[in-house]
Parts: sequence; structure tokens; C-alpha cells
Amino acid sequence: MNDTAIDNDRRPWVLPEFATPEGIVGVGGDLRPGTLLEAYSRGIFPWFNAGDPIIWWSPEPRAIFDLRNFHVPRRLAATIKQNKFRVTADTQFRAVMEGCAADRAEGTWVTGEMIDAYTELHGRGHAHSLEVWLGDDLVGGIYGIAIGGFFAGESMFHRVRDASKVALVSLLTRLRDRGFELFDTQILNDHTEQFGAFEIPRAEYLRRLAIAVRKAAEFG
Repeated sequence: MNDTAIDNDRRPWVLPEFATPEGIVGVGGDLRPGTLLEAYSRGIFPWFNAGDPIIWWSPEPRAIFDLRNFHVPRRLAATIKQNKFRVTADTQFRAVMEGCAADRAEGTWVTGEMIDAYTELHGRGHAHSLEVWLGDDLVGGIYGIAIGGFFAGESMFHRVRDASKVALVSLLTRLRDRGFELFDTQILNDHTEQFGAFEIPRAEYLRRLAIAVRKAAEFG
């Protein structure tokens, strides 16, 4: 059975065109690999708090990066040139997710259930991480989902200044250099906007997504 194939009756969402004004397209279902990959390939992602049912989203508008034209702030570019950080790929996926879940006063949607589900996707080659090291210490990272030439950035963390920013720039560069077509960052915030993220209408996002998931690209 194809990783992305699930029965129509198991889809816990409606099409993105029928989302609520907040962007909700469904409640319930599961986080099995086929369900997750089907959701992402349709422009839908899960986002919910621990103890709540799974909530599926497809917001309007949608935030993305242009992989050919992202911005690296000058001070950060100087930091990167110092080579004090070391960046690796897919060596500590679960630890990166656990780092994203930890030490957030406002709480986190990166629950144990999510960590287990995405770690399984990682084992199947569809979820990836970049790890940022200072000496032998894991001090930052970022992770997300890859389908063809599409990448959905999920979350990042840092334990020392600039580590998550180094992770993001490293990811943007990696995706660009490996032929990815679309980097989805879901909802625009001040942090991603300073690196060039911007919003597009959901209909335009879905058009770009349909092209990207059919493109051949390799994260590794």
C-alpha cells in the first residue's frame, strides 16, 4: 500500500475550500503515516493541545518561503561565517522534536503523541531534522515533513542564541540546493517574516502544492 493512500471514509477533514474562517477543516481521526501524508499533500496539517482531539487546519492565507529569494539578516550572516556552530541532518530527529516541546511557558502542541507519530514518519523517510551543535551539545534544531519537492516546516528550538536561526537558514539553503519547490511555514510570524516568509491566498498555495508534491527532490 502506498504511504499516502488512505480510504475516503477515514479522512477526518473536508476540503480546504470548505474550511471555517479560522482555517479548521476537521476534528478527530488519527496520526498514522498514511493519514498525515494524505493531509499534507492536500494542504492540511494537525495542530492541537495535549488531551484535545486532533484538529486539522488549512489556514487562509498561507505563509511560505521563496526558496530562491530568502533573506539572511546581516548579523546572523556574520555569525554563520564564524563557524562556531556545526549543523547535521537527520541524526537526532526525536531529540529535536523533544527540544521543540520543552521549556515553553505558553505550552506546546508538540505532544508525546505527535513525537511518536512524526518519528515514525522519519523512519519512513518523510520527516527530517537539522541539528545545530555547539561542541558536543545539541543547542538547536528544526524539523518538518517532505513529500516530493514540498517541505512543511513544523517547529524549531534553541538553547543558545542564534541556534534556531542557524537551523532555519541551513534548512532554507538545503531545500534550495536540493531542488525543492515549496517551503510551507503555515502561519506568518515576526520570526519567519524577518527571513523573507510571506503570505499567499490558500488557492494559490494549493496550486503550488499540487506541483511541488509531484516533483522529485531528495532531502538527504
